Amino acid sequence: MSAVPSEPRLRADARRNSEQIRSAAIGAFRGQGLTVPLEKVAEAAGVSKATIFNRFGGRIGLIEAVIEELVASQLFAVIDHARAIDDVGERITYYLTELRDLQYRQPAFNDVLLQTYPHSQQLMEICRVGSEANEEIVAAARAVDVLRPEFTAGDLHALVLDNALALKHGERPPRDDYDRRTIYLLDGIRRAPAPRHSGGAHPR
Repeated sequence: MSAVPSEPRLRADARRNSEQIRSAAIGAFRGQGLTVPLEKVAEAAGVSKATIFNRFGGRIGLIEAVIEELVASQLFAVIDHARAIDDVGERITYYLTELRDLQYRQPAFNDVLLQTYPHSQQLMEICRVGSEANEEIVAAARAVDVLRPEFTAGDLHALVLDNALALKHGERPPRDDYDRRTIYLLDGIRRAPAPRHSGGAHPR
């Protein structure tokens, strides 16, 4: 008769399975977004799909187990760094450039922005923090006339969501093209410089 595994052995196996699943989920979500089939995560982890449900309760639980490392820590670092930039023009440039960079590099970030899984409290909290940062940074830029007067935090939110949809459902552009379009976007939302009059002539 075979020996029954001891309780410490069972706990060690469970911890090992959980870590394998977490590691596999981070790799899969980082490359393909949060909607990747759980069968692929299970295969990468060397476990069954049922084990994922046993350990994490399903997709939402698995996402919430890794979203801090996968998305939240990077987004919050961008927000904190932006807030530390004294020059408001440089702040909005850094913030929007880094947001778009994160969207390009991290498909899971786009799933968060699009609220693909609204039942996840953690994902919705990340969206809330991001929306507050958008409002704060745009308000500061508008206050010193860095941005076009009609440009609002709602416009920034829409631009970010449009980009998320394009990256998730459209053809992924080459990085050089993507970065060039980021420059175009920034040029489009900045306040245009006042016209200069040469030769001392007065405007009519």
